[in-house]
Amino acid sequence: VDFKESGGDSVQSGGSLRLSCAYSGDTYSSYCMGWFRQPPGKEREGIATIHNDGTKTYADSVKGRFTISQDNAKNMLYLQMNSLKPEDSGMYYCAAAPTHGSSCLDFRYWGQGTQVTVSS
Repeated sequence: VDFKESGGDSVQSGGSLRLSCAYSGDTYSSYCMGWFRQPPGKEREGIATIHNDGTKTYADSVKGRFTISQDNAKNMLYLQMNSLKPEDSGMYYCAAAPTHGSSCLDFRYWGQGTQVTVSS
């Protein structure tokens, strides 16, 4: 398994969680890394990405509340989630995509996910 997510939990609205993704090998240090989530009964959506040049992007729904970060020395990807809302509930996945210049190509390597549940 190349990716292993952890840190999912059940929290109350307004709470915080930090998700972690451990990835194996040095290959992914040159990739785009991202966090995605799939709410119950809905399609998977992109939450945050980080390019290997350090550029970060966020979905509008999480801007100002979530922060993506990466520690290549430890082969770890993180997602700090603050001010959580019930609509943030879902299965959270980390993934990797090869890059082309400043762009992230398709995310083709995925973890198994970690569950986040936010109650009101």
